[in-house]
Amino acid sequence: MTGLSLTDVRSAADRIAGVAHRTPVLTSRTLDERVGAQVFLKAENLQRIGAFKFRGAYNAVSRLSADQLRYGVAAYSSGNHAQAVALAARIAGTTAVILMPADAPPTKLAATRGYGAEVVTYDRYAQDRAALAKELATERGLTLIPPYDHYDVMAGQGTVALELIEETGPLDALLVPVGGGGLMAGCATAATALSPGIRMIGVEPAAGDDHARSLAAGERVEIAVPRTIADGQAISTPGELTFAVNRGLVDSFALVADDEIVAAMAFAFERLKIVLEPSGASALAALLAGRIQPLPERVGVVLSGGNIGLDRFVELLGN
Repeated sequence: MTGLSLTDVRSAADRIAGVAHRTPVLTSRTLDERVGAQVFLKAENLQRIGAFKFRGAYNAVSRLSADQLRYGVAAYSSGNHAQAVALAARIAGTTAVILMPADAPPTKLAATRGYGAEVVTYDRYAQDRAALAKELATERGLTLIPPYDHYDVMAGQGTVALELIEETGPLDALLVPVGGGGLMAGCATAATALSPGIRMIGVEPAAGDDHARSLAAGERVEIAVPRTIADGQAISTPGELTFAVNRGLVDSFALVADDEIVAAMAFAFERLKIVLEPSGASALAALLAGRIQPLPERVGVVLSGGNIGLDRFVELLGN
């Protein structure tokens, strides 16, 4: 029993309807010809706060009691979940305290504060963010909403695949960027139920292959915090709840190098006319770099986010 079902994802879809955006599905003849498949791109860079994370955060916050809302919520995140919880809390009429790494992208720190949250920083390479956040939440009586290891969060993220398959029909494969595994857990739950036989393929930065190692080992493996341009995927071990779902539903994990991610960001900008952050471009990078072999006929790709500042975007693409 994984604790997550298609029913949970459908219920989340009902809760977020009219609050979260139903993001477009993009296609590109150039992309199809280049990779030799029909590709459907779910553009979560156009979601509220610029990433899929708003879906799970709002679903979780919307299920809190009046007492919990009165005290407020806490979260920890490198940026996108931080912004998502901050906005969800504001919509729900409550307050948010967010623990963020001191080296988080300045645009993400500023945006989180801009949504009204209090930001507390920590050193991601020397401190345990989950333990710090738990301590903070206990001290202040806040309800902790983790970035991925939470069934309501996973169910909300699963609405990405639900919408995609409702629009495109059955798919042969779905490529999903993986950090903590919440987006994959939700998407795999929905996609395998709606599109039997689909290949679920997670994509990680090569420096952060904790899911690939964990799937091979049959248990959660911990690595050093990866140093990669894909800050949203710089996780050292899969979530406990997410891995319990993913180990049974995910077929494989593909790895992409930072330069391949940059190439995918450039392709998205030049050919699709959209901006992707590194984490948001990793699944597209795996497709463009030929990491998925054999490549089936109908492929879905989640473009998970577009939160990147102009200076950083120019710096990465300029190199």
